[in-house]
Amino acid sequence: MSTNLLELKGVHTHIEAYHILHGVDLAIPKGQLTMLLGRNGAGKTTTLRTIMGLWHASKGSIHFAGKDITALHTPQIAGLNIAYVPENMGIFSDLTVKENMLLAARKASTVAHMDTARLEWIFKLFPAVEKFWNYPAGKLSGGQKQMLAVSRAIVEPRELLIVDEPSKGLAPAIINNMIDAFDQLKKSGVTILLVEQNINFAKRLGDTVAVMDNGKVVHAGSMAALAQDEALQQSLLGLSL
Repeated sequence: MSTNLLELKGVHTHIEAYHILHGVDLAIPKGQLTMLLGRNGAGKTTTLRTIMGLWHASKGSIHFAGKDITALHTPQIAGLNIAYVPENMGIFSDLTVKENMLLAARKASTVAHMDTARLEWIFKLFPAVEKFWNYPAGKLSGGQKQMLAVSRAIVEPRELLIVDEPSKGLAPAIINNMIDAFDQLKKSGVTILLVEQNINFAKRLGDTVAVMDNGKVVHAGSMAALAQDEALQQSLLGLSL
């Protein structure tokens, strides 16, 4: 039995005339937090979108919990308890925080039917979600919107949480709050895949790491080992962690 919850093998993705992914091999160990790093344009977001079926792999395979999901459509993939927070967060600006959360709680038809214990747990992770419960989501700050986006993704139990650049544009205090929240999520048993540009964020949270370049994974291993190897950092990322 594989210890990996998600596996990509030789995945290629074309977007119209453009060949973006060139044979991605990626393994996400169950119960761990995997960082997906790489320069801008390396193919990280395309990889996430391909996993979620927003773009379909033109070659290769994607397996989740042993099931081939390569050809599944996005609603089917989400139905396997996989949640995705895109880089633009996907917030419904004209709806309140409460209404955004209710839309994501597929098992609840009204707020009264939502899992109260889970909501209280989310409120402890992200107090701003409770504080602005009745506010229009479009009036939240960038950090508050990111908290809402992650809260919405976990309003029901998930096996896998995929998040694209959760710290982008956030103040340091909000980033620290986000790091604590992801750490608690990991401890609760959620497997997490994060695309991230904030290296401090990656070092503090990552168990494993995969580095992409030119549409391929060019390095995979321990996040701690990469954080300690400055020569490897320079070679892979062109910077020191």
